[in-house]
Amino acid sequence: MAAAPERGARGCGAGTGSGFHRVLPVALAMVLAGWPPAPAAAEEAAEAPEQIRVTGSRRAVRSTGEALAPLDVISGGDFSRQGESDINSMLRNLIPSYNVNEHPIDDGATLVRPANLRGLAPDQTLVLVNGKRRHRAAVISFFGAGVADGAQGPDVSAIPAIALKQVEVLRDGAAAQYGSDAIAGVINFVLKEGAEGGVVETKLGQTYPGDGEQRQLSANLGLPLGDAGFLNLSGDWREAKPTVRSVQTDGARKLIAAGRTGIRQPYAQIWGQPDVRDDWKSFFNLAAPLSDRVEFYAFGNYSERQAEGGFFFRNPDDRPGTYRWDAPTGRDDETAKARIVVDLTDDGRDDCPAGTGIGGRTPVFIAAELTPEQAARLFPGPGGGAAALERARAAEQAQLRGIEGPGNEDCFILNERFPDGFTPQFGGELSDRAATGGLRGALDSGLAYDLSVTQGRNAVDFYIYDTVNASFGPDTPTAFELGSYIQEEVNVNLDLSYPLELASFASPLNVAGGFEWREERFEVRAGEPDSWRANDFVAAQGLGVGANGFSGFSPENAGRWDRWNIALYLDLEADITERLALGAALRWEDFDDFGTTTNWKLSGLYRLTDRLRLRGSYNTGFRAPTVGQRRVTSIVTAFDTGTGGQTALVQRATVQPTSPLAVPLGGKPLEPEESDAYTLGVAADLEPLELTVDFFTIEVADRIAQSQSFTLDDFVAGSGRCAANATCVWADRAALRAARVASGFGRNEDLQRIRFYLNAFDTRTRGIDVVATLPLELRAAGVSELVFAGNWTKTEVIRHDPGAVDRKRIAQLEKGLPRIRFNATLTHDEDDWRALLRANYYGPARLFHADDENKPHQLGAEVTWDVELSYRPAPDLELTLGADNVFDNYPDRNPYAGEHGARYPEYAPMGTAGGFYYLRGRYEF
Repeated sequence: MAAAPERGARGCGAGTGSGFHRVLPVALAMVLAGWPPAPAAAEEAAEAPEQIRVTGSRRAVRSTGEALAPLDVISGGDFSRQGESDINSMLRNLIPSYNVNEHPIDDGATLVRPANLRGLAPDQTLVLVNGKRRHRAAVISFFGAGVADGAQGPDVSAIPAIALKQVEVLRDGAAAQYGSDAIAGVINFVLKEGAEGGVVETKLGQTYPGDGEQRQLSANLGLPLGDAGFLNLSGDWREAKPTVRSVQTDGARKLIAAGRTGIRQPYAQIWGQPDVRDDWKSFFNLAAPLSDRVEFYAFGNYSERQAEGGFFFRNPDDRPGTYRWDAPTGRDDETAKARIVVDLTDDGRDDCPAGTGIGGRTPVFIAAELTPEQAARLFPGPGGGAAALERARAAEQAQLRGIEGPGNEDCFILNERFPDGFTPQFGGELSDRAATGGLRGALDSGLAYDLSVTQGRNAVDFYIYDTVNASFGPDTPTAFELGSYIQEEVNVNLDLSYPLELASFASPLNVAGGFEWREERFEVRAGEPDSWRANDFVAAQGLGVGANGFSGFSPENAGRWDRWNIALYLDLEADITERLALGAALRWEDFDDFGTTTNWKLSGLYRLTDRLRLRGSYNTGFRAPTVGQRRVTSIVTAFDTGTGGQTALVQRATVQPTSPLAVPLGGKPLEPEESDAYTLGVAADLEPLELTVDFFTIEVADRIAQSQSFTLDDFVAGSGRCAANATCVWADRAALRAARVASGFGRNEDLQRIRFYLNAFDTRTRGIDVVATLPLELRAAGVSELVFAGNWTKTEVIRHDPGAVDRKRIAQLEKGLPRIRFNATLTHDEDDWRALLRANYYGPARLFHADDENKPHQLGAEVTWDVELSYRPAPDLELTLGADNVFDNYPDRNPYAGEHGARYPEYAPMGTAGGFYYLRGRYEF
C-alpha cells in the first residue's frame, strides 16, 4: 500500500501561460505513470521517524535545525502576542532583517506598504502561501524611500494573522528552487489545518496622543470534511484611524499671520499613518483524501479595504500650474513668478487687464516671492528695495481686487474659487483574491507528486478629492475617479519527488523535479475623462492638466499586457554520511519577452558533533522585470530634484522605458536582475542555549530601478543646460512635443520631468543573522524563555550609471535602512498568567527631507519597549492588556519640519506613531 499523502508537504511555486491545455495532459500522464518503480520505498517510509517539510528543502527533515539553509519558523501564537493589527508590522517586530514603514503622501505606497528583507527590494523576496507562489500586488511603489522605489511586490497585508499555523522565513537565495524573485529569501505563510474547534479574538487600541484608534475582530473555525479531511476558515475585520504627526507649514503660518482665515487648522498638511476602513480579510484551507493514495486540497482568500491619505498643501501664493505660472527656460525671473490670469472667452478680444504677461495679459506678481532687487526693477521709485516690495504688495492686491471684482467676469484667477489653497486627499479601494486547487499523494512505487493550479488577482481603484483640474478654470470638479491597476497571475505546478536508495549514502537520495508554467497580466484602466483631459482653451494659458496631485490614467496610457514563462527544475538532497548532508538544485526558465535563464544552487550541512553543525550554500538567482514595470505610466505631483539640481513641486511622469521620451535619455528594454550569493553559518545546541549565526553576501547585477528625474527643458536645443553639457536630444520644443504625443502625454503641456525603469546599477549586500533561544528559571512554577534575534546588513553600490542614478539614490540604498536591528523577547507563563517584555533596537539611518539631496537628515539609534500581560479567568478565555512602544519614544525630529509640515522624518524605521496601548480578548473553543 502507498503511504498516506503527507498533509504538510508543500511544493514549489511557479508560473503559467497561455498553453495550459497542452501542459495539463502531460502533467497528469507523468503522475499516473509512477516512474521510477521502487516498491520498498513506501514501506520503509512508513517506519521512519516523524518528519516535517520546510521551506527550502523538498525532503522531509527531523527539525528545522537540520535544514541546509538558515530558516526561522514563527508560530501563529507569536503573532497573537502583539498590539499590531497588520501582518507587515508584526513581521517587522519578529524578524530583524524585515523592514517596513508607514508611507504618508506616497501615492500607491500609502495603500500597499513596501517591505524589505535583508536590505533588498520588496520584489526580491518570494512570498508563498502553503508553498505556492503568491501573486504580486497591482500597486507599484513609485515612492519607496530609495530601496523600494519602483518595486512591485506581493501584498502580504491581505493575509490575516489568525489564519496562520506558522510562517517560515528562508534567509537564503532560492531562485534555483522556486524561480524568480527569491534573491533575498523566501517567506512561506502556512495556513492552519484544524478540523475542529476555533478561536474568536477582538482587539481595541489607540496611540498615546489619542489618535490612530484601531478596532479588530478575528475568528477561526475548524470543521471536519468527510472522515479524514478538514475545512479551516478564517476571517478578520479591522479599522485603523489616521494619526497626525504634523506641524503647521511655514507657508500656512505666513498666510494666517497675514489675516487669511480659511487656512486649515491646526495643520494645512497631515503626516501620519493613513486612514484604513472596511479592511476585510478571509481565508479558507481544506484537504480531503479521495483514496488511500490521493488527497485533494484547496485554499484561497478574498480581501478588500479602503485606504486614504493626504497630499501636499497647495499654497495659494506659489503652487505652479494652479496659482502660479512658471515661464519656460529663458524668461526672466519676474515673469516666471506670476499668478495665472486667464481669459474665459474665446472671442479674440483681450478681456483681462492689458499688458505683456501671460497670454498677452498682465501677470499678477506674487510679491512674496520677489527679491528687493526684482521689486525695485518692477516698481521703480524712491525708497529702495524695501519700499519697492511694499509697492509690489499693494499692486498685487489691487490687481487681485480688479480681477476678482465686478466688471471682470470674463477673467479668472484660481484665488477666486480657492483663496486659501487646498490639500488633495488621495486614496484607493483594494481587492485581492486567490484560489489554489490540487492533487497530491504517493504511488506504490514511492513517487510523491503534487499537481496544482493557482489563480490570483489584485486590483486597486484610485480616487482623489479636494483638488482641481486647473485647466477647467472656474468649472473644475473637485473629486475624480482616477482609474485602476489590475494584476492577474495564473500558475500551474507539477512537483515530483522520489527517495532513491543508494547503498553508499547514509539516507535515500531525494530526487525532486518539476514543471511550472506561469502567466502574468498587468492592466491599466482609464479614469473618468475629467481626471486626465485638458480644457482645450484654458490649458493653453498656463494652467495644469489633469487631477492635481495624481492625474487620471488616459486612454493613451491604458491597456492590458501579459507574458508567460515555463520552467523545469531538478533538486537533489541526501545525507552522504552520518555527518555530511549535501543538496544541489538546477532550474531553467524561458520567458516569452526576454528569453531564457538558468540558475543553480549548492548547499551543505556538516555535523561536527551531535550539538554543533556547520552549514553553507552558494546560489545564483534572478528576478524577471514585472510586466507592470515594463508598461506602467503615470503623472504625479511630487517634490523632485531634477537634472538641473533644483527641488520643486512639479508634474512628473513615469514613462515606459522604450517610449520616445525615454529612449533618447537612455531608456531600453528591461533585462532580468541576476544575483550571486553565499551563506556560511553555524547552528549549536548548547544546552540550554540554542544558537545560530549566519553570514551572507548577495551581489545583484543590473538591478532594476527608477532612473533619476530628467527635466525635459534641459534637453531641448537652445536651453542653457543643453548647450552647456552638449546633451541636446530634441532640436526644438516642437520635437519635444512630438515625443510627448508619441509617448501618450500629448495633452500634458505642464509635464516638466520624467523618469523610467532601467537596469541601472549593481549592489553588494553583506550581513550577519544571529538567533538565540535561552530557557530561564525565573520561578519554579513557571516557564520562562529569552529569545534574541539580530541582524547586521550593509549594502554597497559597486557600479552605477551616473546619468541614471544620482548620489541621493546611492545614499538611500546604502544608508536608508538601519544597518543594525535586533529584538530581544522575554516571556513568562505561570498558571493563569502570562507576561511578555520585548526590546526593539533600530540602528542609525540617513534620510532625505522631501526627497531633496541637499537636505539629508541623520537619524540616531532608537530603542522601543513592548509589554503585555495576560490573564486567563477560564481555561478557554484570555484577557490581555499591552502596550507597544510603552515609553512613547519617537525618532529624532525633522530639522526641516516647517517646510512641509512633517514633524518627524517620513520614512523613520521605527515609525512615527509613538506609544500604542491595547486591550485584547481571546476565546477558544
